[in-house]
Order: sequence, then C-alpha cells, then structure tokens
Amino acid sequence: MEQTELKQRIKVMMVENLMLKIPPAEIGDDQPLFGPNSLGLDSVDALQLVVALDKNFGLKIPDPAAAKKALESVNTMAAAIGEIPTG
Repeated sequence: MEQTELKQRIKVMMVENLMLKIPPAEIGDDQPLFGPNSLGLDSVDALQLVVALDKNFGLKIPDPAAAKKALESVNTMAAAIGEIPTG
C-alpha cells in the first residue's frame, strides 16, 4: 500500500475508533498523539489504537515500549505497519 493512502487510512481509523471531534484531514502526519501540543489522546485511547491497528492492519504491538514508539504520530504508525513481514 502506498504511504499516503496508508496514512489516510490510519487517520480515518483513529477518528472512527477514538471518536475524535476533528476530521481525518486535520490530523498532521507528524503531529504528536500524546503529551503537549498533541491531539490530546490518553492511555485508554492508546489501548484502543493498539487493538485497532492489530484488527485493521495486522500490527502486533508486543509491549508498552513498542507501543510508545509506534504510537507517537501517524508517521510512526505507518512506519510500524510498513515493517510487518508480508507473505
């Protein structure tokens, strides 16, 4: 899947799964998801994202350290999905 399309699918998934009050187009690829100047997600959102990424993209996140790295932004989620072995 092409990166732009993948990032768009991730944003749509986030808006749908987390019931965000903003359209997917307003989520920046590099925008932090947690912490200051971020989308303002919390730990419950993180858990929902982990489940949604597995369900939608087959991305298995094994531990909190991996989750912290993968869930920084749309770009980091797309990169993590891109690293899934295919076949």
